[in-house]
Amino acid sequence: MHWSSRARLLVLTLICVFWTGLILLCHFLPGVPFLSAPWRGEQSFEDLLRREGRKAAPPRDFLFLGLDQSTLELPPLTAEEIAGNRAFQLMTAQPFPWSREVWALLLDRVFGAGARLVMFDMIFDQAKDGDAAFHAALDRYRDKVVLGANFDVQNAAQAVTPNDALIPPPQLHDDRVGFVNFWADPIDEKIRAVNYRVTDRQLANLPPHPSEEIYESLSARGLEKIGHGNDVPGDFRGHMIRFTEPDAFPPHPLYEVFDPKLWHANYADGAFFKDKVVIVGASAQVAHDVFDTPMSPVTSGAGLHLQAMAAAIDHEFLHATPPKVRFALVGLAGLIAWSLVAFVRKPLLCLGALVAVTAAYLGVARFFYDKTGLLLLTVPVLSALVLSGFFSLGFEYFLERLEKLRTRRTLERYVSKNLVKEILENPDSYYSSLRGIRVPVAILFSDLIGFTTLSEKADSEALVAQLNEYLTQMTSVIFRNGGTLDKFIGDAIMAVWGNVRSLGTAQDAKSCARAAVGMRSALQQLNAKWHGEGRMGLGMGIGINHGEVIVGNIGSHERMDPTVIGDAVNLASRLEGLTRVYGVDILVGASAAELVRDEFHLRSVARAQVKGKTKPVDILTLVGARGQGVDLEFLKWLETYEEALEKFRARDFTEAKILFSRFLEFYPDDLLAKMYLGRALEYEQAPPDEAWEAVEVFEKK
Repeated sequence: MHWSSRARLLVLTLICVFWTGLILLCHFLPGVPFLSAPWRGEQSFEDLLRREGRKAAPPRDFLFLGLDQSTLELPPLTAEEIAGNRAFQLMTAQPFPWSREVWALLLDRVFGAGARLVMFDMIFDQAKDGDAAFHAALDRYRDKVVLGANFDVQNAAQAVTPNDALIPPPQLHDDRVGFVNFWADPIDEKIRAVNYRVTDRQLANLPPHPSEEIYESLSARGLEKIGHGNDVPGDFRGHMIRFTEPDAFPPHPLYEVFDPKLWHANYADGAFFKDKVVIVGASAQVAHDVFDTPMSPVTSGAGLHLQAMAAAIDHEFLHATPPKVRFALVGLAGLIAWSLVAFVRKPLLCLGALVAVTAAYLGVARFFYDKTGLLLLTVPVLSALVLSGFFSLGFEYFLERLEKLRTRRTLERYVSKNLVKEILENPDSYYSSLRGIRVPVAILFSDLIGFTTLSEKADSEALVAQLNEYLTQMTSVIFRNGGTLDKFIGDAIMAVWGNVRSLGTAQDAKSCARAAVGMRSALQQLNAKWHGEGRMGLGMGIGINHGEVIVGNIGSHERMDPTVIGDAVNLASRLEGLTRVYGVDILVGASAAELVRDEFHLRSVARAQVKGKTKPVDILTLVGARGQGVDLEFLKWLETYEEALEKFRARDFTEAKILFSRFLEFYPDDLLAKMYLGRALEYEQAPPDEAWEAVEVFEKK
C-alpha cells in the first residue's frame, strides 16, 4: 500500500485534532477515569512548582509562640521557681487549659518587651477562671491584640467566638476578633488558598446581597493592626498564596517566656520581642491543629496564619491561567506537534524537537511562576503536545516500516536477507564498504554430489522442484545463522560471514560452522522425506575457510555484484571439491578450525596442497557440536585415529597400521581410516623419500 503526501498529512491532522480535542473535552468531564488525568495532574504540577519554585520571603519580625509538649507538661521546676512566678503557679495548679490569667500575664510580658502585635490562634468560647484578668488585658492592649473565632462548617457555619466575658457581642464585629478558618480543596483536602474576608451569605451558600455581613480573618485583623490594612484583598474569594519555606516560622516553646533563665538566655531579657508580631497557637502533635498543604505533610494553623499575612504584605499571590488562554494553549500545542511531525521528516530530529519544546515550556512555566505568580497551564498543554506528537510519530514510523517492508520483500527476492537489512538500516556505512575493503571473513561453499548425472535422468520439472526445495532449506539455515547468501552457482551455494556485519572473527567462524552442521541435518531430513516419497536422495559437500578477503562491488558498468574475492575464497571452494576425495561431507581449513575448536569436535583429514597454492594446509572435518548428541564412543576411538595419523605423518607406518586397524575394528566402513591404512601398508613396504611430508598435492580444482 502506497500513501500519498496528501493522505499522510490528512491522517496526521486527524491524529493531532483527536488528541487535542479529547484533552479539551475532558476539561468539562472531570470525572472520566484516565482521560481526565491531564487536568487532574495539573494540580500536582502546580504543587510541584510551589515546592520547587521561588518561595515567599518570611518577615523577620514574625514570631510563633507554640503550645508544644514541653509547655503542656512543663519541665521539672523547683519550689523556689514556682513560688516566685505567678505564671508557673497557675500553669502547675491545673493541666491545660490553664486559668486565663496566664494569657494576661503573657500579654504584659511581651508587650512590656516591645512586641508590636499578639494574635491568639485559639478559641476562648467557654467561660473560665481568669477571664476578668484576661478581659482587662485585652482592653488594655485592644489595638495590639487579636483573638480567634471559628465557623463550625459541620453545623450550618455557626460562629464559635470568644465568650462574652472577654469580648462583648457581637464579637465578630470587634476588630479584636478574626475567624481562623481555612477552606481546603475538596478534592484532596489541601490548603492552597486563603479567604481574608467572608460574608454570612457566602457561608450559607447564598447569593450576595447588599445587606450581608462581612467577617474578617485572624490574619486580616492582624494586618490592619500593624498598618497593612490596604494590603488585604478586598474581595471575598480564596486567594492562592505563595508559601514560604515550611520551616520559616519555627515554634518557640511558650513556657520559656515565663522562665527567667530562658528569658535572659534566649530572648535577651525581652529585647528579642521588640517590634515582633507574635502569634500564639498549638504546636504539640496532640493538639491536632495542623493542615495539609502542598509544601509539607502538615503545617500548623498558627504558621499558616503567618504565611497568609506574609503573602498579603508582599502581594505574593498566585494566579491561574484564564480559561480562554488555557484552551488556546492546548490548541497551540496540538498545532506545534502537527507542524513538527509533518515538516520535520527525520524522526530523531522531530523527537528531539518535541523534547526541546517540552523542556522550553516547562522552563517558561517556572519563569512565570517565579516572576509573576502565574500558574501557567502545563500538564494538559504538554499532554496535547506529547500525545499528538508521539502518536503522529508512531504513524510515521508505521508508514516507514511499511515502506521498508515492501522494499525489503522486493529486494530479498534477489539479494541476501542480511545484506538487505544492512542496506536499509545502515546505507551510508554499507555503500562505503562496497568501494573495496579488506576484512577477515568466514566462507562456505556447498555443492550437490552427483547432481549432474541425476539431472540427465530425472524429469526436469520434478528435478527443479526438488532442487528449489533443497536450496530453500539450505538458504534458510544460512540466514538463521546470520550468513550472507553471496550467490547460487547452479546447485552450488556460496555464503559469507563477516562481510556485511561482523560479530567478531571467532563468532563469524562459529556461525559458519553452525550453518554447515545445520545444512547437514537439514539434508538428512530432506532425504528421509524424499525417500518416503519415492524420490532419490542427494549428497552434499561443504568447504569452510576463514581468512582475509576483499569485499566490494565486482562486475561491469552494466551489472555489479557485491561479493568477496581472495585466496581464502578460492581455498574454501577447493575444500568443497575435496570432500569427494576424502569421503566426508564437510571440510574445514586450519584457520577456521582453530576458531571453532572450542565449540565443535574436529577430525583431522589431511595435509593438502590444492591447485594455485605453493604451501600445504591442514584440513579437518566437523564431527559435530560439543554436547549435542555426538556419539561418545566414536569420540573415544577418534583419539586412536588421531594418534594413528600422527604416527603416519611421523613415518612410523607400522604403528600407524596397527592403530588404524584397531579403529577400523569398530568402524569398518570409515573411508578415511581405510585410505590411511592402505597407504601405511604401502609405505611400510616401500617407504617414501626423505622429502615426504605427508602432503597430498592436487593439480586440479
